[in-house]
Amino acid sequence: MGDYSQCIQYKYKNDFCIKCLQKDEDKKSLQQQLPRIAVLATGGTIAGETDPTELTGPYRSGVLSIEQLLAAVPMLSKVARIRAEQVANIDSKDMTIDLWGKLVIHANELLASPEVDGIVITHGTDTLEETAYFLNLLVKSKKPVVLTAAMRPATAVSADGPLNLLEAVVVAGSKASEEQGVLVVMNDEIFSAHDVTKMNTYSVGSFQASEFGALGWIHENQVHFERSLVGTHFNTTHSRFSIEKMCKLPQVEIAMSYAESSRTSIDAFVANGAKGIVIAGTGDGTLHKVLQQAAIDAVRQGVAIVRSYRVSYGHVSHEKLDDEADFLTAGTLNAWKARVLLMLILAEGINDHAERQYIFDHY
Repeated sequence: MGDYSQCIQYKYKNDFCIKCLQKDEDKKSLQQQLPRIAVLATGGTIAGETDPTELTGPYRSGVLSIEQLLAAVPMLSKVARIRAEQVANIDSKDMTIDLWGKLVIHANELLASPEVDGIVITHGTDTLEETAYFLNLLVKSKKPVVLTAAMRPATAVSADGPLNLLEAVVVAGSKASEEQGVLVVMNDEIFSAHDVTKMNTYSVGSFQASEFGALGWIHENQVHFERSLVGTHFNTTHSRFSIEKMCKLPQVEIAMSYAESSRTSIDAFVANGAKGIVIAGTGDGTLHKVLQQAAIDAVRQGVAIVRSYRVSYGHVSHEKLDDEADFLTAGTLNAWKARVLLMLILAEGINDHAERQYIFDHY
């Protein structure tokens, strides 16, 4: 019961004001109407800590707990009912496929519950786009799944994590976010997991979708979508992939083409048992002639080869060479996202070359 002693209608000792009591009950009723959001923490800069006596400098990722992150954003209680879990507390440069699998399984379990309306995952920025894309292909729910992070550690001057976390929860609790696929919320903007990539080493505006643009933005805790992915292949409810078939993802590596490339990397990957290799090519995914021959030889040994790009963004078109050499082309996917998709294709046992290319063209 609230403190009604100052209320002008509070007239009798040990009695209580009916109007004030009604207001108290209204607050409880409003609280019960807030969306129920599960926040899963995995560490990263958003949970990082730096020397408070230094203006800038090195810091340690994955130090603060999810309880500490939530405590820094008291406004969260006004936008959602939160249940929090510490899934991991690592620097995302050390992300593992095993942890990806655990996140997918747990996310699907939570989203199947009527007690959860959406999920927010806090993550490091280094591999966030890979995790988001993996989840986008394997999470099966219309309910929102939103990843967020920070470019500045939690103890830094003007840390960006608290606002990113608040806005991620707002987006996860919005009906407009349903059936949009896995989303990434950073710096007031909403991105598709398919489109977004980290473009800068330090800026709070590092995450961009240069080819397609943001899906929308958040302003004063209101969600605005300018573009919709409902009903597209970017909607996780339509993905053909299933976590039940992902017992062990095959080894897929990334090579890069550059001036006077050697074939050392591709030959080593093949010798080490790689089942697939994505090559980040120059320009339109072009390959140095030495690297190209190594890739052709790898295909002859049963290794899947995908041509992607090393530039910031664009589209790798399918050429005559690809048909002749049985190369796949990644379309708009960068090399690290193409690697994720190729791992899932191989894990599903999809061997038909045309079907593999169709998947790259549509996912």
